[in-house]
Amino acid sequence: MTVYKAFRNFYIFLIAFAIIIGAGTAGLVAYELCYKEDSVYVTSKYGSTGDEVKKIQKKLADLGFYKGSVDGIFGQQTQSAVKSFQRSVGLTADGIAGSATLLYLGLGGSSSSNSTTYSDADVQLLGKVISAEARGESYEGQVAVGAVILNRVAHSSFPDSISGVVYQAGAFSCVYDSNWYQPISETSKRAALDALNGWDPTGGAIYYFNASKTNDAFMHSRPVTKVIGNHKFCK
Repeated sequence: MTVYKAFRNFYIFLIAFAIIIGAGTAGLVAYELCYKEDSVYVTSKYGSTGDEVKKIQKKLADLGFYKGSVDGIFGQQTQSAVKSFQRSVGLTADGIAGSATLLYLGLGGSSSSNSTTYSDADVQLLGKVISAEARGESYEGQVAVGAVILNRVAHSSFPDSISGVVYQAGAFSCVYDSNWYQPISETSKRAALDALNGWDPTGGAIYYFNASKTNDAFMHSRPVTKVIGNHKFCK
């Protein structure tokens, strides 16, 4: 073999080797990128462990859906609690704590943006209305009242602030009765935060009423989206 042929063969070998190594590296990089991208969307489900699971368990326990230990282990009891919660808010009961479920639990990523939109006074006022309007209702029912107020803020037919909605003439009778001056319950404060974090058990309702306490024809004519406790929620 001549020196030229030997050099040429060696050069071809180097090119082939570089292509193989490059392809392997590209494949590895692609895998790493895919893994990193997927990891952004990792959700807690059966078999998951860690701090995120603890947060989910604690929130479910606070809402009355979970009775087990807050141990960070997503087992059958946690899965059943997630399913029960999902059914209660109208989500698909798959037992997986995905983005929608976390949002409804108040564990989504919207709290930071809400903190820039709503002041401490807004949170306090929302909790005060919930406490006065939904005293004695379930936790879900308390969050639902908060959600209605926020839905009104976002609706073109109502004032565009929490205070504007709450104090709109004739909107909430509680601002004129003795309940308004009662201390705000701790659950109402939490319910206000959960509503601000995006949990809306009502399905977008902008009205609610106690059917046993009102004969208002307008309210009874509205399409009902959800019944929670003593309240009918409607659009």
